[in-house]
Amino acid sequence: MRLLVTGAAGLLGRELLRTDGHEIVPAYHSQVVPGGVQLDVRRHDAVRDVIRSVRPDGIIHTAYKQDDWRTTAHGAVNVAAEADGARLVFVSSDAVFGPREAPYTEHELPCPITPYGAAKAAAETAIRAISPDAVIARTSLIVGSDGHSEEEQRVRRLAAGEPGVFYTGNIRCPVHVSDLASALLELLVSDVIGVTHVAGPEALSRFDLGRLIALRDGLDPQTLPSVPGTPSNIRLDSRGTQDVLKTRLRPASEFLLP
Repeated sequence: MRLLVTGAAGLLGRELLRTDGHEIVPAYHSQVVPGGVQLDVRRHDAVRDVIRSVRPDGIIHTAYKQDDWRTTAHGAVNVAAEADGARLVFVSSDAVFGPREAPYTEHELPCPITPYGAAKAAAETAIRAISPDAVIARTSLIVGSDGHSEEEQRVRRLAAGEPGVFYTGNIRCPVHVSDLASALLELLVSDVIGVTHVAGPEALSRFDLGRLIALRDGLDPQTLPSVPGTPSNIRLDSRGTQDVLKTRLRPASEFLLP
């Protein structure tokens, strides 16, 4: 397949570019990706022109900006509206939900409590109306192997004594970027439509995740400061999606082994 990957300069986008078996055209905004096309997803005309030029069979839309509604919400709508028959996989987030004790399953409707979560939820709603055959893939904290993910960088900063803390009450379901990329590509060529959950099977606090990253990287986990923080338990139940995937979504305690 000829694939267009938006947000190709990001952690997930870069991982998708390493994939064999597809012709992938990277789309970036400001950080140039060799062989890619510049794209401002906020501009409907720019999205239309790039898609008409690339003529992709599939699109994996990873582009977002947490503090920019136009990029996160309008950008996703522009891509869906101009997909022109291409198979669309939209990467959403566990931020579409608010904290609660029970995990969220794929059939549950968004209930965001943050502007970023509201933007992702608005994008989900619009995409389901514009492109009902699209895949909406909700995920959680994304962790890599090369130190470039946000969580890995935070560990290095705090271990070095820079200001900040980890919250023991902030619980998520971390996923490895390679598992996520593999699952998205599987979903792209599958018959699956609608909402999927692509997160790790293990719920961890951000503090416990930071400790695992520190141990893997040979840092002293005792140097990481922590406070309880406001309780924020948002867990994605990905078992329904895992049942249709060959890719195994590994727990963080496995993929972060030293």
